[in-house]
Amino acid sequence: MRYWIMLSLCLLAACGRGVPEDARIVVAGDSVMAWNRIAGGSVADGLQARLGEPVGDVSLPLAQVLGGRGALNIPAQLAGVRADWVVLNGGANDLSDCDCADCGPVLDRLISEDGSRGAIPTLVADLRARGSQVIWADYYTSPHYAGTACVAPYAMLEDRLGRMANASAGVSLVDMDDVFRPGDLSLFARDRLHPSQKGSARIAGLVAPFLAK
Repeated sequence: MRYWIMLSLCLLAACGRGVPEDARIVVAGDSVMAWNRIAGGSVADGLQARLGEPVGDVSLPLAQVLGGRGALNIPAQLAGVRADWVVLNGGANDLSDCDCADCGPVLDRLISEDGSRGAIPTLVADLRARGSQVIWADYYTSPHYAGTACVAPYAMLEDRLGRMANASAGVSLVDMDDVFRPGDLSLFARDRLHPSQKGSARIAGLVAPFLAK
């Protein structure tokens, strides 16, 4: 069953575009980044159109920071990648198993309260050691989860990511909630969870100013 779910998601997002040799920017992460790729409207597509240069894209639906095999693991997506900029997100699929009730242990494994330890800071430090500047894109609040208990762990994740970015040279945090509103359904796909093409373009517009030459 999981195979067919993955296949369906890949068809919606268009699996694995890859990294052109001359790309100075690479996008990685989960389905929020990958969505709309089959229509040429993913976040990476939007960045490429805005910046007028090739943008690599290794993001995939269902990808996790802590789990996932092969390219379904976000650190593995970036294995061997060297780019001036890496734009990524992650953590939602890791948090999906805690049912928004007891997410503390998963959050702690992703990133400690002070933002200095965990799988996310380790990944970011590795990318910085390769010479990449990092833009971490924090999640928007989707209509699917707005007003529910699920908002709280994502707010905690954002706070911890902010502490990491504030303490790390070459690391920026952008908040998709700056350009999304859960009441604007035009920004979301039919599942009211993933971005529409308009939503993906909003994310690209949020990130693009950081990447200007």
